[in-house]
Amino acid sequence: MNEDDRYEAGLKVRRAVLGDAHVDRSIANRTELTEEFQKLISRYAWGEIWTREGLPRHTRSLLTIAMMVALNRSEELALHLRSARNNGVTRDEIKEVLLQTAIYCGVPAANSAFHLADKIFSEQDAQAAGDKPA
Repeated sequence: MNEDDRYEAGLKVRRAVLGDAHVDRSIANRTELTEEFQKLISRYAWGEIWTREGLPRHTRSLLTIAMMVALNRSEELALHLRSARNNGVTRDEIKEVLLQTAIYCGVPAANSAFHLADKIFSEQDAQAAGDKPA
């Protein structure tokens, strides 16, 4: 694959995992400073790694959640908690990953992650309830 093909493949996976709205916002919010970084993310994180056949997206989502807890990256953690369901990840699986992080990343890190997950799941439930006809 050349760079353009990798970028296009990455955008396709990025949209499938994170959703069109997020990717469209990221692209629309690019600045002269961040434009190359956004292209790098699409080409390499999404076009090189997330497109690999060695692990299913479901597993990649769970791994990414655990790594974001370990690195204390709450903004990215929130993004991946929201989008994990696009890869078939259940809330129970996320709970298990967060319990695992309590042991290997520390209780304070897992505690923060549980609070964030609870907030995000509540928001998703409220949104789903609002989408249903009365």
